[in-house]
Amino acid sequence: MPLSNPVSRKLAHTRVVTCYGYRRDDDLWDIEGRIVDTKPYRFRNRDRGGWIEADEALHDMSIRLTVTLDLEVVDVDAVIDASPYNYCKSAMAMARNLIGLRIAPGWTDKSRRAMGANSGCTHLTELLGPVATTAIQTIASERIRRSESAGGNRPPAFLNTCHSYADTSPVVKLQWPEHYRGEGDNDPGMA
Repeated sequence: MPLSNPVSRKLAHTRVVTCYGYRRDDDLWDIEGRIVDTKPYRFRNRDRGGWIEADEALHDMSIRLTVTLDLEVVDVDAVIDASPYNYCKSAMAMARNLIGLRIAPGWTDKSRRAMGANSGCTHLTELLGPVATTAIQTIASERIRRSESAGGNRPPAFLNTCHSYADTSPVVKLQWPEHYRGEGDNDPGMA
């Protein structure tokens, strides 16, 4: 279902965030994110030769986190291909502070601190949210496969992480009945 029809308007800004997850041959995982901001009009900019043209990237920044199956960051690469100021590129090195952190509860606060407030890049820091989600989505099936092959009755790692995965939801009742904690059918939409 699309969004409702908006009032008359003109495009003022476009942000595209793209993330990819890769399984490496060495049993590690590369999670890459890129953020590109553009404007539909040209505007003045001293550091970029006087102007940034319409639809030319104002920001074009990428980050790669190399993580373990347990989502520990073991390597980082960050690149700023386009920014409004040449000085922005000096913030790329702050991304190395993410090494040793784990994508887990508290990731957002820890990664923001690691990236540094006025010594890091706001846009690379913002990109870490979708990159973390992509890491979880990328690795989830392998973690489930290994958990199932290890046996036991451990609950799925994503149990109680959202509405559909609540241990009281009809989804859990149907997919993982041994972990269901609800009473009866509480969603007629699942029938």
